[in-house]
Amino acid sequence: MQVTIKIFRYNPEKDKKPHHATYNLEAIETDRVLDLLEKVKGYQDGTLSFRRSCAHGICGSDAMRINGFNRLACKTLVRDVGTRITVEPILGLRVIKDLIVDMEPFFENYRSVKPWFINDEPEPAQERYQSPEDRERFDDTTKCILCACCTTPCPSFWANDQYLGPAAIVAAHRFIFDSRDRAAAERLKILNDVFGVYRCHTIFNCTLACPREIQITKAIGEVKASIATGSLK
Repeated sequence: MQVTIKIFRYNPEKDKKPHHATYNLEAIETDRVLDLLEKVKGYQDGTLSFRRSCAHGICGSDAMRINGFNRLACKTLVRDVGTRITVEPILGLRVIKDLIVDMEPFFENYRSVKPWFINDEPEPAQERYQSPEDRERFDDTTKCILCACCTTPCPSFWANDQYLGPAAIVAAHRFIFDSRDRAAAERLKILNDVFGVYRCHTIFNCTLACPREIQITKAIGEVKASIATGSLK
């Protein structure tokens, strides 16, 4: 089939403002949008810039807006979006070139919630055991791949990028409810801030955008409840 793909283009070294360029391609319905971008770069315009790595929905590097919705280009098929496709960078982050955005503000917020295991107790002889039930408590939020699909459609993040955002709260949730970790109170204090968890207004854009189908709004609600009640149940 013939596919028309309109791509956001911006090279700060020569462009005064962004524009869109349109390309026509031969494709099949099971081609991914990432395949189309590779065809454009390889055969029509080698100057096109975008991020990609694993191409299997694990690394999260090729997050972009496809027909107005945040998606991973490597998981989005032509049959799911049609033969007229518009591809643009994710919102709320500075465009470096074409579809590449500056992810540093996103990762700065992520790092601020201490997204690593903290336990200074003496190490056991073998491992820190955890029951299947305790693991299930936070299993959903272990799936995050830091693609920023959830944070960048959030109106609260658009309004002020100091808001930690859904991805950072999901990362905190993963450790707050880990029975082996000992820094839950510290993370809850970080999130109990004017730009923390209560900046979320339960719009659900994050949950709808997540390519790993994490129940993000539910996780944020659980963190809010823990701050309010002082309980991790």
